[in-house]
Amino acid sequence: MLSKGDYVQVLDENEEGVVINIIGDEVTIESKDGFVLTYKPNELLKIAKEDEVDMRSASTRSSVSEALQDKVDPIKRSFTKEKRSRKDEFILEVDLHIEKLTNDYRRMEKYDMLTLQLDTARGQVEFAICNRIPRIVFIHGVGEGVLKAELEFLFSRYAEIVAEDANYQKYGLGATQIYFKQNVR
Repeated sequence: MLSKGDYVQVLDENEEGVVINIIGDEVTIESKDGFVLTYKPNELLKIAKEDEVDMRSASTRSSVSEALQDKVDPIKRSFTKEKRSRKDEFILEVDLHIEKLTNDYRRMEKYDMLTLQLDTARGQVEFAICNRIPRIVFIHGVGEGVLKAELEFLFSRYAEIVAEDANYQKYGLGATQIYFKQNVR
């Protein structure tokens, strides 16, 4: 059994190092060169000191046969990158309801409320462009449709923005989703 701080050698590779972390069936080691590598426990052999094999653990018949068996049936590690669906991708949600933006909305005129909401939306669009955030959902509510119409006008001034109604199941009718087209010329 390996533990943190043990000095180990990798079977079938010219690599050795110190165990720095053990999570489940993965052992993370730091090699002599300073690289952090992850292996399965059956790919490692605990050694007593640098350059000296621990004969007590390596010479027992069971550990030798286990090492030989692991050598015959090596576990293949997968290096393929997992595909992420669009559902997993980060979507910035901006709630433009006036009560979420300010505490003093009761004293504000309707024009001032609309201006604050549009300034917030414009600022979030600029933030998303600068930080390469691919999608934003603006939650504007149903109401009379004034804010939605102003948002559509705002988005139409950006050539790289495509606006559409957001997911109805998640947001209902009161949300607009935008995404940024790539390579606009």
